[in-house]
Amino acid sequence: MASQREVRNRIASFKNIQKITRAMEAVSAARLRRAEQRIAALRPYADAIRRMTRQASRDAGGQINRIPLLATRESEQRVGILLITADRGLAGAFNSQIVRAGAQLASELEGQQRQAIWYASGRRGVSSLSFRGRELAGTYTGFTDRPAYSDARQIASDVITAFLDGGVDRVEIIYNAYVSPLTQRATRETLLPASAAAVAGDETEQAEQRDEGDTPRRGSPEYEPEADELLRELVPHYVEISIYRALLESAASEHGARMTAMRSATDNAGELIDDLALDMNRARQAEITQEILEVVAGAGSLA
Repeated sequence: MASQREVRNRIASFKNIQKITRAMEAVSAARLRRAEQRIAALRPYADAIRRMTRQASRDAGGQINRIPLLATRESEQRVGILLITADRGLAGAFNSQIVRAGAQLASELEGQQRQAIWYASGRRGVSSLSFRGRELAGTYTGFTDRPAYSDARQIASDVITAFLDGGVDRVEIIYNAYVSPLTQRATRETLLPASAAAVAGDETEQAEQRDEGDTPRRGSPEYEPEADELLRELVPHYVEISIYRALLESAASEHGARMTAMRSATDNAGELIDDLALDMNRARQAEITQEILEVVAGAGSLA
């Protein structure tokens, strides 16, 4: 059995850890509130861009295939995989579930005789892929806890350039969608060609308008310039907004996951401290008992 001093030192260590985890939980909670506000501020603009892109895509009709970012390719041999992770850890399974989802997608592509081209945002994703021997076509770090639109623009520029140059035939993005501080859902979306995400049927848009309390629009708008020319300008912004939304969702998910993980760590530290306090009491009782036995033995030897 450990001595009282050893147990006391362990209790002091766990109390220090408990202070750190409690402070990290408070910091993550404050950052989570700001991240939620940024998501709420972006949502109206992102929804408007999505509706405009969908409407213009339908009105452009057969001219969609003449727009490179909307054209679906017959052969998709090279698929880009963009992982959105964090720069830091201590957030439970937040980073590992994204890396696992990317690895699963890459395995599926390899089974179809296709090649995965890797892009990663966040030091955790970059280091995990590098450790597994994956060659990265693009790495983006240093901003995951508070991403800016310029960060999304940089990533979008790289993947769009690779898509237009034929470096990739399709781009998939995998990120943690924010549901609540306790729940982050690993989400996979097709980023390019944008038609897979931007062009939706009439039923989908009407359902969205009903959810928003609007009356479904009837008739077609008039475009100046033409719908296909407008799409050439809209689609790159759509891709940027999609990446920016994923970055914001991931940032909120990271703070929520870290807050939850630190709260659990704080509770676990408290339980360990209670257990160690019992151990210290047992050690003290054992030492007292031993001293009494020694005194009794000494008194018996003098009798």
